[in-house]
Amino acid sequence: MAKESMKARERKRLRMFEKYKKKRAALKKEGDYIALDKLPKNSSLVRLHNRCRVTGRPKGYIRKFGICRIIFREWASEGKIPGITKASW
Repeated sequence: MAKESMKARERKRLRMFEKYKKKRAALKKEGDYIALDKLPKNSSLVRLHNRCRVTGRPKGYIRKFGICRIIFREWASEGKIPGITKASW
């Protein structure tokens, strides 16, 4: 489990990105890089980091499901993810 402060920081960055998305796109289209530089740094998309929605784990993230490999394996074994079964041959 990630620290709550790390998960909160990521949520804050995501909210800030959503808040400034339109303004940032407009400034980029105009080419006004000076005004773009004055926006908060955390409002940029590149500041976001993929984290597991359940545990907050930053590594082993599976984009399609939004969770880490450990939770994916647990849920797949329990049958909680539709269409996913454990391979056996």
